[in-house]
Amino acid sequence: MRIKVCGLTDINQVRQLNEQGIEFAGFNFYRRSPRYVHKTLPSTAIKKIRGKINKVGIFVDEDADELLQTVDDCGLYLVQLHGNESPRYCEKISNYITVIKVFRLTDDDNVEWKIKDYYDAADMFMFDTETTAFGGSGKKFNWQILKDLKINKPFFLAGGIAPEDADEIKKFQQHPVAKDLFAVDINSKFEMMPGVKDIEMIKAFRRKLNEPYLPNLFIETV
Repeated sequence: MRIKVCGLTDINQVRQLNEQGIEFAGFNFYRRSPRYVHKTLPSTAIKKIRGKINKVGIFVDEDADELLQTVDDCGLYLVQLHGNESPRYCEKISNYITVIKVFRLTDDDNVEWKIKDYYDAADMFMFDTETTAFGGSGKKFNWQILKDLKINKPFFLAGGIAPEDADEIKKFQQHPVAKDLFAVDINSKFEMMPGVKDIEMIKAFRRKLNEPYLPNLFIETV
């Protein structure tokens, strides 16, 4: 299972994650975020990052021209649109770079209705928890609302994923919807402080996540 570590603010931690084989590194360009990357890293430092890890820029209702300039300045590979971006906006950005459109969900949401206008506008989806924090809230939504859906587009699963959730993710992978599960997105539950990750915790989570799924086969006796 692919993993995206979001809210990174330290070059050395990015290098360590790259060495672990983590597939995606998320950099938050939302100025109100406690993980706003330009507090610690200039664009030139982000652009110099090398390795197999994919650099993802997180934006919230950013001006399109400003976003595309940041993509160039930082050498980003993908962008994650976490606000109320319209399909037309997403399509404009996706003509230039791969777009992950985030949908913040409550337990009562009609997911298929929320995503229906974005199929041609975004390359991938992400399902996260509805909060005012635009990510990194540490709160989960009920994954079960996805289990019987046909998303038919690669998606990231996010929203308060914690180290102890590896088994639940493997269980979720048994549902039909998981044929389109592309990666999991982790953030605040793997931090020592905002933007500073616990690298050993991430390593253990990755190892657990990639172990074979062993369902509970306890048999009751009478």
